[in-house]
Amino acid sequence: MSLEEDEIEYEGLSSDAGLGVNMLAGALAGITEHSVMFPIDSIKTRMQVIATNQAAIYSGVGNAFSRIASTEGMRALWRGVSSVILGAGPAHAVHFGTYEAVKEFAGGNKVGNQFVATSFAGASATIASDALMNPFDVIKQRMQVHNSQFRSVFTAARVVFKNEGLTAFYISYPTTLIMTVPFAAAQFTVYEYVKKLLNPTNSYSPVSHMVAGGLAGGVAAGITTPLDVAKTLLQTRGTSSDKEIRGARGMLHAFKIIYQKDGFKGFGRGLTPRVLTHMPSNALCWLSYEFFKAAIRD
Repeated sequence: MSLEEDEIEYEGLSSDAGLGVNMLAGALAGITEHSVMFPIDSIKTRMQVIATNQAAIYSGVGNAFSRIASTEGMRALWRGVSSVILGAGPAHAVHFGTYEAVKEFAGGNKVGNQFVATSFAGASATIASDALMNPFDVIKQRMQVHNSQFRSVFTAARVVFKNEGLTAFYISYPTTLIMTVPFAAAQFTVYEYVKKLLNPTNSYSPVSHMVAGGLAGGVAAGITTPLDVAKTLLQTRGTSSDKEIRGARGMLHAFKIIYQKDGFKGFGRGLTPRVLTHMPSNALCWLSYEFFKAAIRD
């Protein structure tokens, strides 16, 4: 088989074999992405939580890292990673499987930059995967917060359900969708645009996948940070000693609380670690995804 035929097959897998390959590649990429960047994500969560305890207030990424490492040990930065591993595989499998299927259906694989099709595919993928991932994300953040009582995913799930009910696992889902739909749309659109710009022949190119993925992740993370702050408030409300935070009812109420407590600057909480997390993690995710897709096919 010629190189040209290999490239065509790589970019256009058959609809039957392609879906399974894309889902497995997505699952492996998701686990890889989240595991590697988890400590920075833990710092982001800590910085976004509106704390009343001075020991839980961090002034920056370096300050948070040194204080957590010195007072709680390095292992604290990995607390909750098991929840991500349990949820990220299935969620990313659904995410990438949906993305590729919808992109093909909507004409996103046609010649040229199909912005509408890739944005629609990215948004569809996010709606499906977040329904599965949201409870795992809640558990993860409950385990990441300062002085968390939880060391086990299953203990955390049981206690949160017992004390707060099923609502605790999905109160942030509307906010998550409002955040991640534009995040995914921006990410996939920027990724496809930059990839085609750097690699117009559509050949397998690790460098172009990494650069495109990193830029896409950074842009998407930056513009959606205010929504991520609101999501963190909702997902960790049960750990707060503040009565109003504990009673947060949804995204708009979370916005009101954030503004009252911290003004407009509150919506930028965790911006730096969020971008630092998503740039390399997205680069790694897309590199892993494209690699696993090609390797599994072979």
